[in-house]
Amino acid sequence: MTRYALFETKIGWAGLAWGEAGLVGVHLPEREAEVARKSFLRRFPEIVEAPPPADVAQAIEAIRVLLAGEPADLTGVALDLSRTPEFHARVYEIARAIPPGETLTYGEVAEKLGDKLLARDVGQALGKNPWPIVVPCHRVTAAGGKLGGFSARGGVNTKLRLLAIEGAKAAAQGDLFA
Repeated sequence: MTRYALFETKIGWAGLAWGEAGLVGVHLPEREAEVARKSFLRRFPEIVEAPPPADVAQAIEAIRVLLAGEPADLTGVALDLSRTPEFHARVYEIARAIPPGETLTYGEVAEKLGDKLLARDVGQALGKNPWPIVVPCHRVTAAGGKLGGFSARGGVNTKLRLLAIEGAKAAAQGDLFA
């Protein structure tokens, strides 16, 4: 059974959904808890709100810390990858290794996969990421210091906000927001 918990962060109400094998989804912060709750119910119709187990509670606290602008390590958070295509899982693994405040381009992620020509495929995989923040797709940008896309509500503005919270720097270009 899939369960979820909502929690307040410095920038709004977020949520985590989990099952037996780990997290199945992350909901980015909304202004109101009820908006986040309704979104989860659309995405997972059979979901049940429940107190988080210890490992999920630790993930919640790490997300709160990160969204408050402090360093937090989410690499140990278990993800349920059972419905994730292998290529996407490989992309997510690379994205999870990008530290807060740093970025890689879609092409750099593709190179780490062994083929720079996979940059568009990397972007498509990140666009389907069910675990934003835990799999920090916002830390993957387009070439030339451009932000690229972001499929979450708010689009590129949300990506920009997350990068700003983390104090991200563009490779070889200094502050992204200068």
